[in-house]
Amino acid sequence: MAAAVIPPLDLAGDPVVAAEQLIGWTLLVDGVGGPIVETEAYRHDDPASHAFSGQTARNAVMFGPPGHIYVYLSYGIHWCMNISCGPPGVGSGVLIRALEPVEGVDRMRERRGDRPLRELTGGPGRVGQALGAGPWLAGRRADLRPPDRIRQVAATVRVGISKAVEQPWRFLDPDSPYVSRRPRRAA
Repeated sequence: MAAAVIPPLDLAGDPVVAAEQLIGWTLLVDGVGGPIVETEAYRHDDPASHAFSGQTARNAVMFGPPGHIYVYLSYGIHWCMNISCGPPGVGSGVLIRALEPVEGVDRMRERRGDRPLRELTGGPGRVGQALGAGPWLAGRRADLRPPDRIRQVAATVRVGISKAVEQPWRFLDPDSPYVSRRPRRAA
């Protein structure tokens, strides 16, 4: 629904690669946010992607150029945020599933209530609410900053996907207490 330009990052390639590489980058909207600790990739040919049926007025941001924030209302309840990626004209994005609340924690609590840090930004709807996402995001300042340290990255299947074959397109920092769901242990 809304877009805010973020500084360039090489997001013009495969969204699966971008989703993995975004772990540890800091996302700030008007100075509120923190390091991204969980993402999911959505390709244009993925039935679970908002871009799967083609470009519309609603999802146009996903079709480029890369590096814009695509905000949508999930199940009529939660505002979620994707970063557009892939070449212009190809609808792809990376869903921000969780981040470490570092900057503007007081503002996050104003938006989310007086919750423990672990509950402020662990899940895509929580991220959207904590960062003040919605159709009013247009025109606000969004920044994406490089990681300040190397993080471990684990790949798992995406959460709650019923429209597509399970793919290991969810990436997370397995050491972070701020991810939405712990990775399942292999049998």
